[in-house]
Amino acid sequence: MSVNYFPAEFEVLRNTDKCIRCRACERQCANEVHYYDADFDKMLTHDDQCVDCQRCVTICPTGAIKIHKNPNEFRQNYNYTQQIMTENYRQAGSGAVLLSSMGNPLPYPVYWDKILINASQVTNPSIDPLREPMETKVFLGKKPDKMEFNEDGSLKTDLPPHLELSVPIMFSAMSYGSISKNAHESLARAATELGTYYNTGEGGLHKDFYQYGPNTIVQVASGRFGVFKDYLETGAAIEIKMGQGAKPGIGGHLPGAKIREDVSKTRMIPMGTDAISPAPHHDIYSIEDLRQLIYSLKEATEYKKPVIVKIAAVHNVAAIASGIARSGADIIAIDGFRGGTGAAPTRIRDNVGIPIELALASVDQRLRDEGIRNNVSVVVAGSIRSASDAVKAIALGADAIYIATPALLAMGCHLCRSCHGGKCNWGIATQRPDLVKRLNPDVAYKRLVNLIHAWDHEIKEMMGGMGINSIEALRGNRLMLRGIGLTDRELKILGIAHAGE
Repeated sequence: MSVNYFPAEFEVLRNTDKCIRCRACERQCANEVHYYDADFDKMLTHDDQCVDCQRCVTICPTGAIKIHKNPNEFRQNYNYTQQIMTENYRQAGSGAVLLSSMGNPLPYPVYWDKILINASQVTNPSIDPLREPMETKVFLGKKPDKMEFNEDGSLKTDLPPHLELSVPIMFSAMSYGSISKNAHESLARAATELGTYYNTGEGGLHKDFYQYGPNTIVQVASGRFGVFKDYLETGAAIEIKMGQGAKPGIGGHLPGAKIREDVSKTRMIPMGTDAISPAPHHDIYSIEDLRQLIYSLKEATEYKKPVIVKIAAVHNVAAIASGIARSGADIIAIDGFRGGTGAAPTRIRDNVGIPIELALASVDQRLRDEGIRNNVSVVVAGSIRSASDAVKAIALGADAIYIATPALLAMGCHLCRSCHGGKCNWGIATQRPDLVKRLNPDVAYKRLVNLIHAWDHEIKEMMGGMGINSIEALRGNRLMLRGIGLTDRELKILGIAHAGE
C-alpha cells in the first residue's frame, strides 16, 4: 500500500438526513468524487479527487452537500507552509513540473483596491447619465497627427485601419482547445451583439465561427497553430502574441487530452499530441524582426486590418512598448501577472511578471514622454474584475480593456483552478462531449451580454460622477484618481496623488 503524504485539500460534507440518494452528484461529477455504496445504501466520496468546483452543491435537489477546506493541517511553519510542503510531496511523487490554471492566487497587493476615484461636486457639477448623453465608444488604432478636409467638408486624410468598440471592453484571448466550442460560440455571439470583439487565442478559428469574423481578433502565436490566409483575412484584426501575463517568457501548453478531432483540425496538429508552442517566435529576436512580421501580416491582408502586439507585463515593459510603438503596430496589448490561463507552470504563474496597474502607468507615461502616444492604442488585461477596475485602468492610460475571468464567471465558472485537467464540470475548459453540452450557448451568450451591459451602465455612472461624458476625456486623466495605503514610490510610478491631496 502506497503512502499518501498529504491530506485531501477539500472535504465533502453530506447531510444524510437530506440526502435522498438520487445520485445526481455522482452523474454530474467528472472527477468521480461521489459514488453509491449499495451495501450500505449510502453515498460516499473520494475527497482527494475534489477540486471544489461546486457543481454537486449547485445541482443537489435537497441542498444536502457542502464542501469545506479540509481543516487537517501540518504542523505550523511560516517558512514551509502547507502549500509548499504539499507541492514538494507532489513533485517527489511525479517528477513533473507543477501545472496550474487561472490567475495568480497569492496575496500580492491589488493596486486597483488602493486607488480611489474622484467625484465632482459644485464647481464642476456631475453629469446625469440617465438624462444626458454619455459616450463609451472607442476607436483602437493609430491616430493621425492632424486631419485635413476637402472643400466639401469630406475627410481628405487617409485613416489607418481601426477597431470600433461600442464599449471599451473586449473578450480576451482564450483558445479553442483550452475552452470548449460552446464557450467560444458564446463569446463570439456576445461580442457580435455588443458591438465589440472576442479574441481567438492561439488555437485558430473553428470553421463554424467564420461568420463572426467582423467581431473576431485572430491571434498569431509562436506555434502558429491554425494560421493560414483565410484565417487572417476573416478576422477584424490580427494579434501577434509575444507574451502572456500568466506565463511570461514561455510558450503555451495545451495537454494532448484536449486535442480531439475538431481541435486537431482547427489547430492543424495531430490528435492527442501536446500542443506546446515555443517560448520565442523563432523569426523574432529584435524589434526589427517584429516589424518585419507586422508588415508581412499587413501585406497579406492588404493593409486593411490593424495589427496588435501582445506582451506580458515585465520589469522593462515601458521600453519594450516604446519599441513596439515604433515597429508599425497599431495596438499594444499588455497582460499583467494576475492574468488567467488554461495551463501554466505554477512557479512561473506565481512568481514572474508585474501587476498590470504599474505596467500600464509606466507604459502610458513613457509613450507620452517620447511624443508617440498617438502612434498606438493601449489595451490592458490581467485581472480586471469589475467596472470600477475598468474605469481606473482607462484613467491610468488604457484605451480599452480585455476581460477573460469575468466572462468565464458569467458562463458559470467557479474558479476551481483545474482547467488543465480537462474535466471542467461546467462545460467551459473541457473537450469531453458529455461535459461540453452542459454549457448552453443560448444561455451563456445572453449572460455575457448582460454582464457587459451592466458594466457599461456602471462606467457611465462613474464617469458622470466625475463630470466626464466621454471615454476619451477619461483616458489618461490621472487627476481623477487618488491612492490610499501606497508608498511614495508607488504613487510616483502610478502618476497619482495621495488621497487628501
